[in-house]
Amino acid sequence: MSEWTSYSRTRDVGQEVSFKAVDLIIVVSCSLAALALVGPARWAPGSTESAVYFAIFALGPLVLRTLEASFPRNRLLAFMASFWLLPVLSLSHGLLNPLVTAATPVLRDAQLAMLDQRLFGAQASVVLGQVVPPWLTDILMICYYGHFVWPLALGLVLYFTDRREAFDEYLIALSLFFLANYVCYALVPAIGPRYFLFHAFSGPVNGLWVTSFLDSVMRMPPFSRDCFPSGHTGTALLVLVYAFRFAPRFFRVMLVPAICLILATLVGRFHYLTDLLCAVPLMGVVVSLAVAWSRATARREVTRPVRMDAIVRP
Repeated sequence: MSEWTSYSRTRDVGQEVSFKAVDLIIVVSCSLAALALVGPARWAPGSTESAVYFAIFALGPLVLRTLEASFPRNRLLAFMASFWLLPVLSLSHGLLNPLVTAATPVLRDAQLAMLDQRLFGAQASVVLGQVVPPWLTDILMICYYGHFVWPLALGLVLYFTDRREAFDEYLIALSLFFLANYVCYALVPAIGPRYFLFHAFSGPVNGLWVTSFLDSVMRMPPFSRDCFPSGHTGTALLVLVYAFRFAPRFFRVMLVPAICLILATLVGRFHYLTDLLCAVPLMGVVVSLAVAWSRATARREVTRPVRMDAIVRP
C-alpha cells in the first residue's frame, strides 16, 4: 500500500498529464471533422486525405501533453505542446474542400455581392481599385501577408514573457475564432470579387513592384472558398484586442500594419465589404467566450480542494 501511495505522489507531482482549453477545442473539432469526412462527407473528393490529417491534428495534444508530463524539464516538448495550434491552423485551411463541398456545394457570391450593392450602393473593391495609387497597393499587399505573422508573434511574446494566463486565453480565442470561421466557410462558401466580379475591373490589381507576384501567390491556395466572413479581418482585430490588453508595445507596433492589412482585403479584391463587417461581431463573441471560459477556469482552480495524497512530505 505504501508503494502505491508513493507512486501516486510521484505521478501527481511530476507526471500528471494536464490539458489546456485549447487542447480540448482542437481534439473535439478535429475529431468531428475527421468523423464527418469518413461518414456523411466521404463522397467528396479528397475526403480520405483530409480525414487522416484531421485525425493527426486531434491526436497531437494527447501525445504532446503526455510527453510533456513524462519529461517535465524538456522545454522543447512544452513549447510544441503549447503551439500545436499553429500547424493545425496553417494546414487545416487547405483541407476544407471536401467538408465545404459536402456541406454547401453552391457558391454564395451572388448573394454577397448583391448585399454589398444594396447596403453601400457600390462594390468596395471596384471603387478602391480606381482610387488607390499603385505604390500604396504594394504596401497594402505586403501588409496583407502579415495575417500569417502577427498571431504567431503575439503568441511568442505572451509565452516567453511568462504571461501564461493571458497566453492560454489568447489561444482559446484564436482557436474558437478559426473554428467559427471555418464553419461559416462551409455554410456560406464564396470565392470573392477577384473571381466573381472580374468583369467589373479594368485589369489586374495595379502595383509597382510586388503586387503582381503577391496577387498570383494568393491564386494558388488549395482552398479558395474562404470569403465569408473575412478571416484576415477577424484575426487582425482579435490580435489587436489581446495586444491592447496584454502587450501595449506590441499593439502600437502592429496597429498601422493591421489597418493596412484589413484595407488590403478590399484593395486586393479578396473580400466583399460585408465579409469585413460580419467578422467584427464574430470576433467580439469569440473574445467574450474566451474571457468567460478563462475566468471560469480560474475560479475552479481557486476553489479546488487540496488532495492530501498529492502533498509530498520532505
